[in-house]
Amino acid sequence: MHVLRNTALPTLAATAALALTPPPAMSADNGVGTAAGVVCGTDAASGLAVSAGRAGDCSAALQVAGAYTRVWNDTGGAAATVDAAGSTWSCGEREASPNPYQQCTDTGDSSRWVTLTS
Repeated sequence: MHVLRNTALPTLAATAALALTPPPAMSADNGVGTAAGVVCGTDAASGLAVSAGRAGDCSAALQVAGAYTRVWNDTGGAAATVDAAGSTWSCGEREASPNPYQQCTDTGDSSRWVTLTS
């Protein structure tokens, strides 16, 4: 029993430490890049979660998501360019595991991006 107790305690401590560790920041490209993201809300038309690269971009992100959702429905899901929040955004589906997601990038400032996820 003494051997079991000595091996179980470090494992239990490591498991507890993992449970207390906050989740990693969201990535714009699902872990391939380094951009951290923030969840802004939900697109009213599609019900998809809307995220942006920076908290200050949430208002624009929700506008972009709404514009892209309208175009996405009209084009059957094809890649599209939308004008929203004072910028032009290039939007389309990105592959990810297990589910793909939609992403729009500001054509004038690639550090600004918006994702729509289920």
